[in-house]
Amino acid sequence: MSVEPPLPAARADVRRASLVVAAAQPRCVAGDVATNVAAHVEAIHEARARLVVFPELSLTGYLLSAAPLTLEDPVLGPLVTACAATHTAALVGAPVIDGAGRRSIAVLLVTGGGVRVVYRKTHLGGDEPAHFTAGDGPAVVEVDGWRIGLGVCKDTGVAEHVIATAALDVDVYAAGLVHAPDELAEQDARGVRIAATCAAHVVFASAAGPVGGPYDETAGSSTVWAPDGSVLARADAAPGRFAGTTIRTA
Repeated sequence: MSVEPPLPAARADVRRASLVVAAAQPRCVAGDVATNVAAHVEAIHEARARLVVFPELSLTGYLLSAAPLTLEDPVLGPLVTACAATHTAALVGAPVIDGAGRRSIAVLLVTGGGVRVVYRKTHLGGDEPAHFTAGDGPAVVEVDGWRIGLGVCKDTGVAEHVIATAALDVDVYAAGLVHAPDELAEQDARGVRIAATCAAHVVFASAAGPVGGPYDETAGSSTVWAPDGSVLARADAAPGRFAGTTIRTA
């Protein structure tokens, strides 16, 4: 379990009263990272949010054999530039590899200052274990003093993961998803359960349109929930949409 960066001593004093968030579902061309980066850049500029969350493996599409990205890859440069121009923190999905050769389904935090891995998917599903190593468990990043708990797709349906994330005192639970259209009801049920368990806002960025692998269609319908389970913002199923809203301290 990791917390990045450490919790400030006086979080109540440094946390801003409101945070503009968006769950984006950009168009995806499976395997074409440069084209997908351009779609992410467009979404960041359109959302005008402090925190923008993207779907699972959003930079490559759901191609389990896709080459892992390195944090220094110049292809990511336009994302850093866009985040610097808009003062955005973006949570982006990509495959990565560590120094020991372990491949992970990762969440990258992109800001104007660069790119870093902040979470690795813990609960792998389907054919993923043949291609990836599970991460070490729940993690948190902070944006303007708001503690953002992280998850990727299957993690959101694992009670152990959600409870452990709640124990990190999160204000927001953010996750990138890839779900089939017939899984939308379960996607929504998970969002409400996580809001209740974590007593936190929930931001689900759900892939829309074809994203590669077995997903010729996906659910979309990215959503932001309040801690009481009410929907604050919701996109439709079409690619290129986003759900954005301002969340506030209680």
